[in-house]
Amino acid sequence: MKLLKKSKILIVGLGLIGGSYAAALTKKGYQVYALTKEEESIEFAKAHNYIIDGKTKVDEEFISSFDIVIFSLYPKIFISWMKEYHTYFKEGTYILDVTGVKGSIVYEIQDIIKNDKIEFIPTHPMAGREVYGVQNAKYDLFIGANYIITPTDKNTKEGIELAKEIGSILEFKNISILTPEKHDEMIAFLSQLTHCIAVSLMTCKDSIHLKEYTGDSFRDLTRIANINENMWSELFLMNKKELLAQMDLFIREFEKLRDAIESDDVKTMKDMMRLSTKRRSYFNK
Repeated sequence: MKLLKKSKILIVGLGLIGGSYAAALTKKGYQVYALTKEEESIEFAKAHNYIIDGKTKVDEEFISSFDIVIFSLYPKIFISWMKEYHTYFKEGTYILDVTGVKGSIVYEIQDIIKNDKIEFIPTHPMAGREVYGVQNAKYDLFIGANYIITPTDKNTKEGIELAKEIGSILEFKNISILTPEKHDEMIAFLSQLTHCIAVSLMTCKDSIHLKEYTGDSFRDLTRIANINENMWSELFLMNKKELLAQMDLFIREFEKLRDAIESDDVKTMKDMMRLSTKRRSYFNK
């Protein structure tokens, strides 16, 4: 499938990710519009040539004019939006998202869409920053990052190819296809667990003077502790089963290391460190 430059693209939710999608697709020559709550975000995006135009109110005539609609909303808001306005899409529309959980939304969204000539292809760009809003959007945010597509048996070959093509246009380095369930398992470990660890590190010791003593290791490990509590608490709870499983996995391994230190078990410590170094090397290549 070939994404034509004449295709009209709508971004719903003009925050950091939605704004970066808009900026990147516009830079590549595509016609991009936006629907978002804040008029200031529309004006900022227009002033910086991220979008052609945008609206802050849902309008059926406006929604039905697009060939591709990309949702950058919190998961529950995405579901609510689709329940209320799913009939506004024209036949032939492809819908994508950027949501960080899949199992708890993908099947529900696909069931909401009654028209089999409208297709929702779930996707997840593995990129972000510790800042928010379209004011911090970057057209090159996705270059070299990972991109995951999580189709179901309701998706067509054409829809999946379209999602891949958008990933290529945005210059993601790796484009992977996983089931929604496998995605949620991986994301619980790679993203949600790491945010839990960073938050716990920042909340377990109360000292305003830590910044005066710290080296790079603590700063690097807690970079993601600057966190959007509304979004991440929602993501944690919508992937609760998988996240708790990964937290239990980490706790067991952490306790193993703690027990080795307590009992002067140098062999176990060194074995874990060697394995850690080996596995971390995969990310360095």
